[in-house]
Amino acid sequence: MNKFDSADNVRDSSGRQYHIGLTDKEVSDKIILVGDPARAKLISKYFDEIRVKKENRQFVSFTGKYKGTELTVLSIGIGASCMEIAVIELVQLVYPLTIIRCGTCGALQNDINIGDLVISSAALRLENTSSFFVEESFPAVSDYEISIALMKSAYDLKLPYHYGLTATAPGFYGAQGRHIDGFPFKENDLIERLVKQNVKNLEMECATLLTLSTFRGFRAGAVCSVFASRNKNEFISPDLKKKAEIKAIECVLNAFLILNKIDYQKGKNKFWIPEV
Repeated sequence: MNKFDSADNVRDSSGRQYHIGLTDKEVSDKIILVGDPARAKLISKYFDEIRVKKENRQFVSFTGKYKGTELTVLSIGIGASCMEIAVIELVQLVYPLTIIRCGTCGALQNDINIGDLVISSAALRLENTSSFFVEESFPAVSDYEISIALMKSAYDLKLPYHYGLTATAPGFYGAQGRHIDGFPFKENDLIERLVKQNVKNLEMECATLLTLSTFRGFRAGAVCSVFASRNKNEFISPDLKKKAEIKAIECVLNAFLILNKIDYQKGKNKFWIPEV
């Protein structure tokens, strides 16, 4: 029976992480994080081959190859605390690594339509999970190479996309200013404030990922399909849901191929400088 290292770093003697259920031999250094296990399974269907499949709680993972590039896709569940668990346990297995969140969100600006993509430049930290690691003013910033790769990918695939600030909330209802009978919330003007600050979208995980990646020093970014328009009070229809998911999935997969080109062009240089 394998024993765990400690109550702090909960992994067994084989190195298997307690929550995500993976060892260093079972995960790539290029990782796609999703919330829904069904989305992880959908992404795995794009792989040319799958060498690892694991399921533990909500953490469903597939490691395989997409057009010659090894990738891991991992579902983490919903919220900042789930993102924290996944990121920290992944970093114990492989470092440096590259993580792209492939998620869903609500749009805040009127020019963003349901089904569009929003690529995060940075995130407003409305959640408090990241505050246990860094100062309140610490910025949650996307890696510039990932942002460029995602924008180039969306452009190449002719997908409608927007680029800008994301707000990460600690919940779905009150924390995102949703009007539910019997559950009045304190901040009636939350959405209006975010709109005035030119925040593009609202979701529940991005700031945690970007804070931890900046803090620890690895590449991370995010793209989300728009499932709701908060200003228009509209939610995506069931027949459009999968199409919107596929837009984000294909954008992320192609972005990893673009990142391969960026890394090749960098060579031994620390930073990538685009040719002009």
